[in-house]
Amino acid sequence: MFPGRMTLSPPGPPSGPPEELQELAFIERPIRRSLKTAEEIDQLTVDEDLNDVERAVYLLSVGQEVQRASVISNLPSLVRQNPAETFRRVVPKVREVLNGAGAEIQLAAATSFLTILQDDIILIHTHTYSILKTVLLHLNHRDTVVSSAWLETLLSAINALPKETIKQEVLNPLLYQSQLSHSLQARLAACRILGKASCKFDSLIVKKELLPLARSLSRDTESEVRICMCRQLESMARAIGVEDTRTELLPELLELAGDEESSVRLAAFDSIISLMEMMDGDDRLHLLVPLVMSACDASSQVDEGVMVSLSFQFGKLCSGLAGSLSEEQKRLLLQKFQVLCITGLPTEENQMDVGESTLIRCNCCYNLPAMVAFIDPAHFLCDIHPSFSGLCSDPEVSVRRSVAASFHQVVKLLESNVHVVHKELLLLLQDSALEVLDALLNHLDETLELVLSRGDNLILDNKISELLSALLSAEQKVGSSLRWRLHEKLLHRYSCLSRLLPGELLHQTFSARIFLILTTNKVLPVQKEAARTFCTFLRYNRKQEQRQEMMERLIQDLAQGRSYWNRLRFLDVCEIATEIFSRKYFNKHFLIPALELVHDPVANVRYKLCQLLPRLRSSLRLPADKLLLQKLDFCVQKFLCREKDKDVVAMIRKTVLELDKLDLSEPFHKRRDWDLLDQKKEKEEMLLLEMEQLERQQSDGKLNSDKHMERKRRDSKTSLSSAKSMSVSSSTGSSSTGKETRKAKLSRSRSLSSQPTSSKPVNSDRPLKVKDLSGSSGLGKSTRDDSVRTAHFTLTTQSTSSMPVLIRSKTTSLLDQASLLEQREHRKSTLDHRTGNRDQRNHMMEHRTSSLEEREHRTSTLDHRDHRTSTLGQRSKTMERGSGMKDSQSRKLSMIRKSNSLQSE
Repeated sequence: MFPGRMTLSPPGPPSGPPEELQELAFIERPIRRSLKTAEEIDQLTVDEDLNDVERAVYLLSVGQEVQRASVISNLPSLVRQNPAETFRRVVPKVREVLNGAGAEIQLAAATSFLTILQDDIILIHTHTYSILKTVLLHLNHRDTVVSSAWLETLLSAINALPKETIKQEVLNPLLYQSQLSHSLQARLAACRILGKASCKFDSLIVKKELLPLARSLSRDTESEVRICMCRQLESMARAIGVEDTRTELLPELLELAGDEESSVRLAAFDSIISLMEMMDGDDRLHLLVPLVMSACDASSQVDEGVMVSLSFQFGKLCSGLAGSLSEEQKRLLLQKFQVLCITGLPTEENQMDVGESTLIRCNCCYNLPAMVAFIDPAHFLCDIHPSFSGLCSDPEVSVRRSVAASFHQVVKLLESNVHVVHKELLLLLQDSALEVLDALLNHLDETLELVLSRGDNLILDNKISELLSALLSAEQKVGSSLRWRLHEKLLHRYSCLSRLLPGELLHQTFSARIFLILTTNKVLPVQKEAARTFCTFLRYNRKQEQRQEMMERLIQDLAQGRSYWNRLRFLDVCEIATEIFSRKYFNKHFLIPALELVHDPVANVRYKLCQLLPRLRSSLRLPADKLLLQKLDFCVQKFLCREKDKDVVAMIRKTVLELDKLDLSEPFHKRRDWDLLDQKKEKEEMLLLEMEQLERQQSDGKLNSDKHMERKRRDSKTSLSSAKSMSVSSSTGSSSTGKETRKAKLSRSRSLSSQPTSSKPVNSDRPLKVKDLSGSSGLGKSTRDDSVRTAHFTLTTQSTSSMPVLIRSKTTSLLDQASLLEQREHRKSTLDHRTGNRDQRNHMMEHRTSSLEEREHRTSTLDHRDHRTSTLGQRSKTMERGSGMKDSQSRKLSMIRKSNSLQSE
């Protein structure tokens, strides 16, 4: 029924079973349950009752090699736990194991002893013999790797060993190891030990006991020994002092500088340059300068190693020998540096290895600041600039990266001549390799500050636009790549532009791009850095309209955006704004839009708001922020009462506990350091506001002066035209003269009305009202002008109160001028009115006091009553006389009227 059914049968013919049978046979194989046999497990098993020291002794005695290596690697921890027992029982066993052990155990033992010595776990005076004897015993191991490991342990032990122990146990064997009969490895170790031990002894011992041994090793038949001894002579020279170095070591180094091996000459050359600060002027002039000149002359014929070393030491040589060189020698060194800067390029005749030539040009980039200081920076353009420009456009990325890393130092030295490297800065900013831009970004803020502050010629030559376009293209290139860390670094460096560029220029070029990154980039660190840079631009922008526009974009596109992602970004902006702005500014512009997100339909936004509530509440201070505190408490209550998302509920409960710990009514003397920092920020913001007002006043003064000159010019023209018209019309009659005069007056009034007024109309009906007022009386005109001015003042104050505080602007409008003038006039009128009211009140008070005194005087005595009645009688008589005089005057007026009427008839 199933013809193709497979049966489990023994293997078939030699041709082999089918693939299915092979798979089944593999499945049916017995599986080994353990990787170790029972005997191996018994050998690896240790009694659990043993302590650490006993277990280590047991494993070192009968354990396998892997167990012994593990115990030796764990030796530092055993020394920390029980140093006495470890050195008494474990270290002797380690010494036994090391005899004939393999490289793995030898390296583990050398590393453990080195750790013990470096960590200063034990008192080295107590266990000197245990460590030092083991190290010296295996110092001449046949394996060079093991021998080098034990040598490093010995060099570390020299720092901790006492002088007598070093002299007896270390230096005395060196007298025999330095002989030619010993191996090359032993003689190399003797050179390093001499250099290390010389710092432990005084100059007399070094001069008498160590220096003869160093001389014998520096004359060894093997070049490796001579090279190693040359490198150790520097430490010995610092131990014996300047005078002994001049008489004892410099002749040896000069002899080695003329050695037949180029590597020995190179080592001696490096040692002499390292000891250059220990030489006086004569030694530099007579010993070092000829050596350097010969090396520069012969470096084109010798091997590449000498050129590499010379290129690395070139800046140090030039700066150290600057006072000892003649002008011709300086010119030769400069020419040699120029040759090194083009080493290995296709334009050069002598071709070298690509790696060596690239390293030489990288060394030249490293020495560029020293060479700029070597020559006069005023001569940079003719001496160094061609080489500098060639390195900036080098075909190798590593060379361009090196010159970008030292670019800021070159700019510092150039000072006012910084404009000469403008082209190279643009070249590095627009480089195709991001590694070059990364190296330039490390100090880009310093570079831009020096370029934009000292480079006046940049702005005069209109090169600032090229620099800004290069910065924008660099950001776009980095933003389109996947290197978001580099993008974050670039945005962080661009924040310095707020201190260097005018706010209007910065707003036109960078603000829109930074805001686009903030709203479209998907990498959170890049978004936060863009938010920080945008807030920095906002803080230092001193133009009122631009600040208002930036704030409106933050509110509309982020806080009220359609995407919940943008609303989350607004909360990130609020978190950063608390660090950049003062509390007053933050509470005025950021707090309310942030609290309104309590109604957000997305739980993630509400969760983020809950996290931010303690920071928002810490920005409030009672009693000034009482209303804002009520709104924040209402937001918390809404979360507690209406929130349904479990994560948000858990976060708001945690937030409430944090909010209860905040004390908003803390006195001034108990405020934290960040309170004082907030006061400093607020003072800075007020200072920026005063700077804006001062700039506006200066610009308004310029506008007023220009307007006054224009009026004078037009008045002079109209007066000349009227004078000409009057002279021409003098031959005609008086009627024609009157007509011409009226025409001249009319033209003058039109020319004056065409001038820009000091205050703009509030609305479209304002010009009509001014026309009507011109025909009214003087009193009515003044009252209407005051009413219109006060209305305009209230409108301007309402419009400016909603603006941010920090301002940067170079130009102002006529409307701002008019508002300032009207504010001043209104303040003067209110002050005059207040002083008038005060005078009237004082007069009334004086009148009241006089009336009280009169009443007291009346009630004082009875005699005054008679006097009062007499005065009343006199007053009645005078009243009668006055009435009689009035009657006579009325009679005279009636008679005059009658006579006038008769004459008219």
